[in-house]
Amino acid sequence: MTRVKRGYTARRHRKKIRLFASTFIGAHSRLTRTTTQQRMRALVSSHRDRSRKKRDFRRLWITRINAVTREDRVSYSYSKLIKNLYKRQLLLNRKILAQIALSNKNFFYMISNKIINQKENTNKIKE
Repeated sequence: MTRVKRGYTARRHRKKIRLFASTFIGAHSRLTRTTTQQRMRALVSSHRDRSRKKRDFRRLWITRINAVTREDRVSYSYSKLIKNLYKRQLLLNRKILAQIALSNKNFFYMISNKIINQKENTNKIKE
């Protein structure tokens, strides 16, 4: 078998890794072995945190909605609000509800009061 000199190919491969790791600090951006290790670690972290980001934003939206629902005008919990939304088939996702709760509280109060009034009306009809 003939001898293969990998100079050009290996250099191209290392250069590609170094470009990825150019923003890393110290030896992590200069030494080939540590750059490959850091690159693997960075890719693992980015993959993990993409799903974690979705989870964190959902938690934030729920917290914001809950904070507004527990204020004076509405005064009941987040879980009851969501339950009543699904019962009334008002399909608003948590992101939109959180934006409404922050930007236009009066509109959010109107939505929640409408849910409460419909709930009371259905209870009167059943009796």
